[in-house]
This record gives sequence, C-alpha cells and structure tokens, in this order.
Amino acid sequence: MDCLTAIFTRKSIRRFRNSNVSDELIMKLIEAGNAAPSAGNLQARDFIIVKDEETKLKLALASFRQMFITEAPVLIVVVANYPRSMKVYGERGRIYAEQDAAAAVQNVLLAAHAMGLASVWIGAYDDEKVSEILNIPSYARPVAILPIGYPAEDPRPRRRYDLEEITHWERW
Repeated sequence: MDCLTAIFTRKSIRRFRNSNVSDELIMKLIEAGNAAPSAGNLQARDFIIVKDEETKLKLALASFRQMFITEAPVLIVVVANYPRSMKVYGERGRIYAEQDAAAAVQNVLLAAHAMGLASVWIGAYDDEKVSEILNIPSYARPVAILPIGYPAEDPRPRRRYDLEEITHWERW
C-alpha cells in the first residue's frame, strides 16, 4: 500500500477480531513509530507494549470506561520522554517531546493499516492513573493508547471539512 492510499483509507477501529498479533508485527509497528521525525533527532518518546488482560482492563477503566480497549490483542502506549528533549531544548523540550510522540503515534496508525491491522488513537484517559498502572516515571507522560488488532468492523469514512474552509494562504 502506498503512503497516500494508507493516509486516505485509514479508519479508526474500535472492534477487533480475536486473533493474535505476532511480536514480529508489533515490533515492526514500534520501528515505524520510532522512524517518525523528532526535534533534533532526540526521539523523545517511548513505547509500552501491553498484552496482559488485567492490565488492559485497568487501562480501559482509566480511559473513562472505554471497554472496547480490552478487545484488542495488544495495546501500544506512546509516552513523551521529557528529559530526552529538555536536555537540549530546556523547557521548550516538553512541547517537542509531545510532538515527537504524536508523530510516532501517526506512524504507528498508518503502519498498522498498511499491514492489515487496525487501531484508534485513544487520548481520553486519566494521565495519573495510566502512569501508575504502567509505572511511567514522573518525568514522562502518556500521549496515546493505541489498541492494535485485526479489524472486526468497517465503518464508513468520516466527513472532513472542505479544504476551502480550513486552508489559509499567506495569513489567517
């Protein structure tokens, strides 16, 4: 699948088949995430892979009871690693670490789609609870939870704004 096809055909999937995702495919997704651009090539993001059913349940509850999260065979939690970026950019590095993590999330979503897998970007959760569940250090922050699996649904594409509504030339 070429890049533009992946971009234009990817959908957010919240229902997954009960099929295992191999560690090889999971690591290919991590590799894709790590290939994302980053400020100063500092790669200020980390990835936590979750397969344990009890941990997935805790994360679903911490995600304001988005219980479909537990249906995914694997979760990838992308974490902004602030010190990795702040050592070069100071306080501004916090923003760069979050941008680095967000770029990695998009790469993982597109790679999953291109590989016949599916996911959805979960950003609604209690940061402190997720950090506690996953033992994320205080100097880092979860940016996204990505349930990964083979799709068990094929939703219609969502409407997008017309380009004329969102495009500004030279000034707002």
